[in-house]
Amino acid sequence: MVKKFAATLFSFTALALAGCDVGEPAAQQPPPPAVEVAQVSTEATILWRSFTGRVAAPESVQLRPRVSGYIDQVSFAEGALVQRGDVLFTIDPRPFEASLRAAEADLQRVRSQLSFNTKQADRAHQLLGSKTISREEYDRRVASRDVERAALKAAEAAVEKARLDLQYTQVKAPISGRIGRAMVTLGNLANANTTLLTTLVSVDPMYVYFDSDEQTFAESRRLLSADSTPTVHIGLAGEAGYPHQGKLDFVDNRLNSDTGTIQFRAVLPNPDGTFKPGQFARVEMPVEKAEQAVLVDSKAVLTDQDRRYVYVVTRDNLTERRPVEVGPRQGERTLIRNGLLSGDRIVVNGLQKIRGSGTPVTPKLVAPQSLAEIAQAAEH
Repeated sequence: MVKKFAATLFSFTALALAGCDVGEPAAQQPPPPAVEVAQVSTEATILWRSFTGRVAAPESVQLRPRVSGYIDQVSFAEGALVQRGDVLFTIDPRPFEASLRAAEADLQRVRSQLSFNTKQADRAHQLLGSKTISREEYDRRVASRDVERAALKAAEAAVEKARLDLQYTQVKAPISGRIGRAMVTLGNLANANTTLLTTLVSVDPMYVYFDSDEQTFAESRRLLSADSTPTVHIGLAGEAGYPHQGKLDFVDNRLNSDTGTIQFRAVLPNPDGTFKPGQFARVEMPVEKAEQAVLVDSKAVLTDQDRRYVYVVTRDNLTERRPVEVGPRQGERTLIRNGLLSGDRIVVNGLQKIRGSGTPVTPKLVAPQSLAEIAQAAEH
């Protein structure tokens, strides 16, 4: 009886539970996650590559005095802009003025002596014709005249040198540019051709030197040779992108065998003095012209150790992990050399929602910006 009662109770319980399920809707699956995708296309473009460079002044001068003496005056503000010909230092001119006066007096003496000896030689020539004096006396007077002629040239040279030394007491700017600090101040002795007085560098334009590896140089050779002065883009530390433009004007005539690089130089306008000699600069140079380049948003390119890949959305709206071979970045986009075809749809936003290949997604197509649109947006 107990067994029969237990079986009956179990049957009623099962029926009651079954009755509770009747009419309840089945649990619904969540919709596939929404992701933004871009359709791959090709376009003709110029490929750029970035380098690290250093700013240098086209003209740089270390000012040293040409005569020795005590500094009598410093005529500039340290760090200021100066013009060519401006007086920067004055060396005490009094000893040199005295030397010039002595040289001029000696010149006058030699001129007087030469005038006397010339008359003596002319008179000897007349007396020799009438055989009033000997040939020996005639030769002596002519020789004395010639000696004084040579002495006159030496005296004139001494005056010229004394005048130059006096001029050199004013140390002038040989170029226009920005001056450094005064290394020698008022009252100190400056030795000729030895003592460093200050430094002076030109300001506008400036040079930017940078080195390229041999492979990049080989790739860019054809493109650069087609344009005699190609444009490069330049940016400083702390600046976004490459807001400045320069012209490439020099490529070294040989590669550095130690580093395997070759040096380039760009000329950069610098009217407001933004660039300073010695600054590091980022340089972007055109290296290749691609007729059918595949460029994708750099956010779409993922990394797995040393391999790069993107997620492609198939026709069934399933994700597929696709390995790719990448080239240099072009602003916010990356060149894909191999792995994608025109028309492929790749995920550019919402990558965190993808669990791997075969993940169903709801794609939303977005239009990628062209390089021209990106450049135009950066200018504004």
